[in-house]
Amino acid sequence: MRTAPFGPTGIDVPVIGQGTWNIERDDPDEAVAALDAGLDAGMTHIDTAELYGHGKVERMIAPIVRQRRDEIFLVSKVLPQNASYDRTLKACEQSLQRLGTDHLDVYLLHWRERRTPLEETFRAFEALEEAGKIRHYGVSNFDVEDLEEAVRIVGEGKIVCNQVLYHLNERTIEQRLVPWCRNHGIAVVAYSPFGSGRFPSTRTNGGRVLASIAERRNITVHQVALAFLVQQSEVFAIPKAARVEHVLDNARAGDLELTRAEMQSISDAFPVRPRKSLPMI
Repeated sequence: MRTAPFGPTGIDVPVIGQGTWNIERDDPDEAVAALDAGLDAGMTHIDTAELYGHGKVERMIAPIVRQRRDEIFLVSKVLPQNASYDRTLKACEQSLQRLGTDHLDVYLLHWRERRTPLEETFRAFEALEEAGKIRHYGVSNFDVEDLEEAVRIVGEGKIVCNQVLYHLNERTIEQRLVPWCRNHGIAVVAYSPFGSGRFPSTRTNGGRVLASIAERRNITVHQVALAFLVQQSEVFAIPKAARVEHVLDNARAGDLELTRAEMQSISDAFPVRPRKSLPMI
């Protein structure tokens, strides 16, 4: 599994990790077995959030976290309604208890709501970092203007990542966000990299392009899609997979390298569609 430095943390993290959104809807034993297999395959970045299943997902994955904590790059998120100073401290403690660990590698603000000043959230993050409850912090669903404000508040080198929606049919972030993050040393983490159930069909031109590359290389179309996303510098992906065969399929994409011609053909088949605001779903 190829790794890359995760923003300014100095930590090499696999370019493909494991997301857990909606995993509470799957068979719990199969889901935990899939996470376990993913760790064996080098996908040590596990992402979760207090939002997922209203805390149920953090409890679901706790056995794996307890058993293999030293191997895991563990990320969770605080909801914006819990992002005041005091509530952030409490939310983090509750996530740690549900996960069965004493620290997170990265703690994120899940998205921004204007009613809570960013200064409060970041002040709490700094306190949690000083107390050893978290090692680093970042944000999720922040557009460039939000990131600019965040960096003005905390300074360069503190926001380690921005987790955002990114898949072949939603490439908005490539226009401004990815270059901005690259220039500021902030990792970009792609959630829903397969489009949340809207993966390109072979009835579409884009789907046929993916299928042609996959057939020629004897790999899967999902591996082609993941390889395209993470072949850009500073981009990581966290696909969710609740079955062992799916997580291993994802893991194999971590060592793929598409040719320049293949990258161009995919880019042409899935053009960037400008949007006024950063999409979240």
